[in-house]
Amino acid sequence: MIDLNLLKIADPKAIEQVYKTHKKAFMTFGSKYGLVEDELLDVYQDTIIALIENIRKGHLNNLQVELKTYLFSVGKYLIFKRMNSIKKTDTIIENLPKDFVWEDFDDEKEELLSKISTNLKLLGEQCYKILTLFYYEEKKLDEIQKTLKYENKDVLKSQKSRCLNHLKKLLNK
Repeated sequence: MIDLNLLKIADPKAIEQVYKTHKKAFMTFGSKYGLVEDELLDVYQDTIIALIENIRKGHLNNLQVELKTYLFSVGKYLIFKRMNSIKKTDTIIENLPKDFVWEDFDDEKEELLSKISTNLKLLGEQCYKILTLFYYEEKKLDEIQKTLKYENKDVLKSQKSRCLNHLKKLLNK
């Protein structure tokens, strides 16, 4: 039995024990969903990270099932999310024009990401926090409200909107 308190403090040996104990069973379990081994391994690693984060946040203080059961349910959700992402990507790729050049897209994407990153830093600390929490860390507004100590969710929504509009103006210059 693994002590959740050790996982809560991110004890490397406890994390390694969980990782090694459940890896083979998870890979076998996940293989029936048709992901290749590398993708499945990525999902497993994301699952372990999600497990540790949820323990740290106190979401598992009253865990009613075995740790393995919880781990596999999170993993199954992430597998479906990955499969959905692959399906969407395949659909997008299928619908690209025949003369589409990936190198051009990669250069444009890299340039845009660099421009966003540079301009994001110009917005000010509060806007930077709000937008990175929402878009990069994919936090919900409720979580951001608590993290940044906003009294009202509507105020946060308005601030996010203003920050995003300001970022768009900077990008269009």
